[in-house]
Amino acid sequence: MNGQVCRRRRYDDGVARPFGQILLLTGNAEYLIERTRRRAITALHESDPDCQINEVSAGDLGAGELATAMSPSLFSDASAVVVDSIQDLDEAPQAELLSFAAEPSPEVATILIHDGGNKGRGLVDKLRALASVTEIKNKAPAHAGEYVTWVRTEIREAGRNIDHDAADALVRSVGHDLRALAGAADQLVMSSQGNIDVATVRQYFGGRAEVRGYEIADAAISGRIDVALENLRWAEANNVAEVLILSAIASALRSLTSLKTAPAGMRDGELAKYAGVPPFKLRALREQARAWSVAALERAIGDAAKADIEIKGGGSDPSFALERLVLQIATARSKH
Repeated sequence: MNGQVCRRRRYDDGVARPFGQILLLTGNAEYLIERTRRRAITALHESDPDCQINEVSAGDLGAGELATAMSPSLFSDASAVVVDSIQDLDEAPQAELLSFAAEPSPEVATILIHDGGNKGRGLVDKLRALASVTEIKNKAPAHAGEYVTWVRTEIREAGRNIDHDAADALVRSVGHDLRALAGAADQLVMSSQGNIDVATVRQYFGGRAEVRGYEIADAAISGRIDVALENLRWAEANNVAEVLILSAIASALRSLTSLKTAPAGMRDGELAKYAGVPPFKLRALREQARAWSVAALERAIGDAAKADIEIKGGGSDPSFALERLVLQIATARSKH
């Protein structure tokens, strides 16, 4: 609880009055962008439970549509708009955004998301110069030392202290995935007392933090079979339920299949809904899709269905069923 309160306060300190203000999220760290976006929306609902939130993808917006999305609601005293991937805005919507940002409506809160790349940099620079805009940078650490600093900051903002050696031990144990590191930091805060030292980290993460199903699914579908199997074995050692891992794999395969079979001409916002993923995940999903055919995905989904039967009682060894599924996914991918 302390961690959630402290992190929420960090957002509130940056944007004391969400309505009439614009929150600009920039950076290349997908997890941090996702987390900051989620907290910002939570803060909006806490500020006004009746706030209507309209989420749009910049690439879907034509002339006049952004201005409409940013107009005050006729059905609520407060409203908000979240514009994902503003680097994809065309010239006319860019002009509408800058005009609105120069004199934002006091009844509307705005969250803008930029991927941190060079595209749309001019728009971001213009937004930064406006008094109504507060920027939160979500940049991933670049090297091991920055990951250690990031972990220490996470835990300090949760109201606890961790020394450098302990933070280094946590990074070495968990790795450089920010989502996993944040989860490990939360676990240490909730499960231990006092200052966190190396002995505490080794007590809870002597080998490796619990591996989540999505990490195994992502590695398998992306062709990193060695990583998928390593994470799967660590998950088994940490008693992660096989059914949760299988669910993550099946969900990832279904999203990829939806993307590959989506009707032509769909806008990004429509495509994200069709695939069952947030708009910011489309880029990663498209990269994965390049290595897959629809036929290969159908084979992999069939293999996942068979594994589901075995894991839920039809087979004698659920762990073997999962390892075989990971290998089958790798085989299907290689034969696309």
